[in-house]
Amino acid sequence: MRQPALYSRSARAAAVAAPEAVDTVPQKTAASPLRTTGLGQRLAQAGTSPRVMWACMALLGMLLLASVLLRGPGGARELTQKDIDAAVLRTLTTQNLPSAAARAAEKIRPSVVRVMSFTKNKKGEDVEQGVGTGVVIVDKGVILTNLHVVQSAQTLRLVFADGSASAASVIGAQPENDLAVLQAHTIPDDLSAATLRSTTDLLPGDPVVAVGFPFGIGPSTSAGVISGLGRSFRSPEGEQEIGNLIQFDAAANPGNSGGPLVTMDGEVVGIVTGILNPTNHRTFVGIGFAVPIESAASAAGLPPF
Repeated sequence: MRQPALYSRSARAAAVAAPEAVDTVPQKTAASPLRTTGLGQRLAQAGTSPRVMWACMALLGMLLLASVLLRGPGGARELTQKDIDAAVLRTLTTQNLPSAAARAAEKIRPSVVRVMSFTKNKKGEDVEQGVGTGVVIVDKGVILTNLHVVQSAQTLRLVFADGSASAASVIGAQPENDLAVLQAHTIPDDLSAATLRSTTDLLPGDPVVAVGFPFGIGPSTSAGVISGLGRSFRSPEGEQEIGNLIQFDAAANPGNSGGPLVTMDGEVVGIVTGILNPTNHRTFVGIGFAVPIESAASAAGLPPF
C-alpha cells in the first residue's frame, strides 16, 4: 500500500518539546549489556551500518557459545561482561566504519531520481536538452525538482535508483521558488520516499550532504555545512530573485539542480536550486542555495510540519 509523505521532527525540536524526557530515563545498572564507555561510543558511531551490526551479532553469538562450552565439571571460568565488551570493542576498532556523510547518502539514494528533459528536432526526434535531479517525496511517484530543469521540455524521462525508467508529467509548479512537481507514469514496486525534516532548528555549521547528477554524472555525493539561512539569490540568466534560501558549501554544479540537501540523518531539509559564480563558467566556487523543504513541500500540496 502506498504511503503518504514522511516527516521527521529534528532532534533539537524534540528536545525542546519534551524536556522532561531527560528525567524519565532509567539509571543503568551493572547488569546493563552496554555501559556508557568507549564501547558504547563506538557502537553509536557505527550507526545503522548493516555490515558492522551483523559482525557484532556474529561475534556475540560466538562468545555466548564459547561461554556455554566452557562451563563444565572442570570449573573453567565463565565469560564476563568485561570479556564481551572487550571482544566487541576489538571488532569495532578493526572495522572500517562508514562516515556520517556516507550513511546519509546511503539513506537518501533510493529516493534520488535522474531527471532528463527533451525537445524535438526538425526531424521530430527527441533531443536531450538537459539533466537535473529530483527526489521522491511520496512513493506513488510524486517527485520534487526545480522548475528550470523541466521548463520548456516537450517530454520528460526519469531514471530511478533501481535503474528503471519512466516518462513523467509536470503536475504542479511554484515559480516564485523555482519548484516543479512531477508525476511518474510508471512506478517501481519498491519505490522509496524520502523523509522530510523541518528547517526550524537548522544552524550555520550544521553538516549537510547534497546528492544529485552534476554534469549528468551520478548519483554523486558531496558533503559540507550550512553556511547561512534566509539568503537571497538571483541567477545570472534570470530576472527573478528567490528569497529565504539555505546557503551551503557542499559542492554542487549544473545537474545538481532539484536534488535533495539532507542532514546526517539522511532527511531532506532543502531542494538544491542554484550556485553563485561571479563568472560565466557555471561551476561551483563554494556557495550554493537550496529552497527550504517547507516551501518545497507546499508546492506539492503537502501538509506543514
